[in-house]
Amino acid sequence: APSLPTPFLHSNKMSEVEAAFRRFAVYGDTSARGNKMTGKNFSKMCKECGVMDGKAVTSTDVDIVFNKVKTKGTRTITFAEFQQAMKELCTKRFQDKSPEEALQAVYALIKGKKPGSAGTTKTIKVGGVDRLTKTTKYNGRHKERFDKSNKGERLAGRQDLTDNSSYIGAYKGAGTYDEIH
Repeated sequence: APSLPTPFLHSNKMSEVEAAFRRFAVYGDTSARGNKMTGKNFSKMCKECGVMDGKAVTSTDVDIVFNKVKTKGTRTITFAEFQQAMKELCTKRFQDKSPEEALQAVYALIKGKKPGSAGTTKTIKVGGVDRLTKTTKYNGRHKERFDKSNKGERLAGRQDLTDNSSYIGAYKGAGTYDEIH
């Protein structure tokens, strides 16, 4: 089989990296077209693709490089600026490699990646939650606060309603002054 020229392989790899760039660029932003990326999404991409490892490359490094490559006065980077940022970060991430090898290694981490929803909050229904939200599990006095269809009867379901007619709200002996004196 004839071997493919290296520029072709490089451009194919670049298109995969660009596709990943676009996927991360539009993440969480419905109005984004995918040609510019915010610092937040750049940081997310570096973290999820393993460019940011927390040792050689930290979140601070990523933020500094992002601000260094972006056009002054903007809050986003283009794909060309992204490539510049990767050139800056790759030598930090792969210190034992040549700049070209390091760049290829970083692109190998990125290509084909999609933004994950790692670390997003999921709703849980564990243990106590069910017990607190299911009125059929209520017992004792609390059970009386619900009608047959387990709908709360609000204040009417409570028998310990206080007579708040006196000047002091919780005063129980309203109208007994004359009896005592």
